[in-house]
Amino acid sequence: MDRLLPLIVVVPLLGAALLAGAGRRMPRAVAESLGCLCAAVSAGLAVGALAGGPYVVWAGDWRPVHGHGVGIVLTGDRTGTGLAALTSLLVVTVLAYAWRYFDEPPRGHAGAFPALILLFQAGMCGFALTGDLFNAFVFFELMGVVGYALTGYRVEEARPVQGALAFGFVNSLGGYATLLGIALLYARTGELGMAQAGRELDALGRHDALILASFVLILTGLLVKAAAVPFHFWLPDAHAVAPTPVCMLLSGVMVEMGVYGAARVYVTVFAGPGGVPAEDFRRALTVLGLLTALTGAALCWQQRHLKRLLAFSTVAHTGLFLTGLAALEPEGVTGVFLYVLGHAGAKAALFACTGALLDRYGSVDEHRLHGRAREMRGVGLLYAAGGLALAGLPPFGTALGKALAEERAAWLTALYVVVSAVTGGAVLRAAARVFLGAGPREEDDCGAPETTGDQEEPETDRRVRRLPSLMAGAAALLLAGSLAVGTVPALARAASGAAHAFTDHTGYAATVLDGAHAAPGTGHPYAWWSLTGAGLGLLSAVLATGLAALGVRGAVPARRWAAPLRRLHSGHVGDYVAWTAAGIGLLSALVLWPGG
Repeated sequence: MDRLLPLIVVVPLLGAALLAGAGRRMPRAVAESLGCLCAAVSAGLAVGALAGGPYVVWAGDWRPVHGHGVGIVLTGDRTGTGLAALTSLLVVTVLAYAWRYFDEPPRGHAGAFPALILLFQAGMCGFALTGDLFNAFVFFELMGVVGYALTGYRVEEARPVQGALAFGFVNSLGGYATLLGIALLYARTGELGMAQAGRELDALGRHDALILASFVLILTGLLVKAAAVPFHFWLPDAHAVAPTPVCMLLSGVMVEMGVYGAARVYVTVFAGPGGVPAEDFRRALTVLGLLTALTGAALCWQQRHLKRLLAFSTVAHTGLFLTGLAALEPEGVTGVFLYVLGHAGAKAALFACTGALLDRYGSVDEHRLHGRAREMRGVGLLYAAGGLALAGLPPFGTALGKALAEERAAWLTALYVVVSAVTGGAVLRAAARVFLGAGPREEDDCGAPETTGDQEEPETDRRVRRLPSLMAGAAALLLAGSLAVGTVPALARAASGAAHAFTDHTGYAATVLDGAHAAPGTGHPYAWWSLTGAGLGLLSAVLATGLAALGVRGAVPARRWAAPLRRLHSGHVGDYVAWTAAGIGLLSALVLWPGG
């Protein structure tokens, strides 16, 4: 299997190249079938890799000599291959959802959209599997460039181009920061491999200003991708204008890649005696995670633009992931892994339902859609189920992950319950208004036009009268996947084994450089549902339902208390660049304080 590991990345790259070159001459059905086939082959390889490993593949057999080397390495541990499998399975679902989604491909190029999606898949899978910092940057930038193109896919319209520019500027700044940080680390260690650089820092035995600066810069770029506050401004702007299948990938897995990268780089490179002290890393992720969770939840509640509502929900859950990973304890990391799996299915399903509303009614405005979607009962049920999943209702995987991650401290429990209740409540409030016509009809504009959701253009030339079976099936399948995470013990067992290996700094280097292959997931007990965890999940779901009921009646204002936060999201790229610079300063202060 180790020889097949590179094919997880290579197959979608080859498929994208073929579609880009010959897509103009292919019938649309052939181009889209080829895209699905390539994504499915990559998914099958990634799922197959989960059955064994860990795998270490040196490109061209350029292995290190005496611990030093220039070769490119792919590391197929449980976490990396698991994330690659999640990415690939989600891409297959997205391509099925998008089957004949756009009535006319741009300029008759039927292969353009599936080619871009395959490139996106290759970038994310490569990032998940690489054990080399520079190649992580390359895959990181491939994600960014393709994400930029996909966000502005409808280039003939002004608003997608504006959202894509915000995406491009902020993510480019993050990429430059990461590259500069890698260069500083290379200047200190002479290595680009994560395992080699980590061992070099361990040999130094102490950190200095150069090492701390490299860590801050690398972490900045990864937190930009993760949409952590104050690097998050690009995400809601991009979601508001990107095609719905693209939103399913941005929130379903790309943001989680940034969270994964932040933890992976710290554990493999900076966690030793010559790196960044654990308390400094914990403080940085805890503070930024707390800010991200609370800011995302507050802004999620006050949205009436459904795609922006879901985007801010993603920001809020990113904050929960960061706080759960901050201590890098196996139990907490296990919870975050399961939470990510459950969240990916639930959030992608919610975007799929939102896309159906846009194509049926030409709007994603919660107020304008008031009661208009009563006929879409199936979509309404899926939308409500997705809201309950975000709220942490057992037995969804989000609830199991939440229960395991929040157990480390009382304040974490309170944070997870509150944020889950607010984000889930916002989705349930929208579902009640749109699909049931609950509450009074509101016609006020509640702020800037770009926040209303009534100016969104349908993504098909003709209004959808009946939801295509592939679109409905994709949403149902995604929610079923989220439910499976919380009901299949084997997934929790695998996540526990992956978490123990993921948090082992010396074990990673031994696997990559010394060929030490411990059996994955053995000897570690795994946590499952507890009465306390299930009870807290029920509590957050009940709170979400209550908040939704109050929100429908107007008892919880959705504008005034969040007005200062809303004004920060100006849509101006210059403001977002300034906030990115401020975020670098904040991150530096958190890592260095109180005198590291």
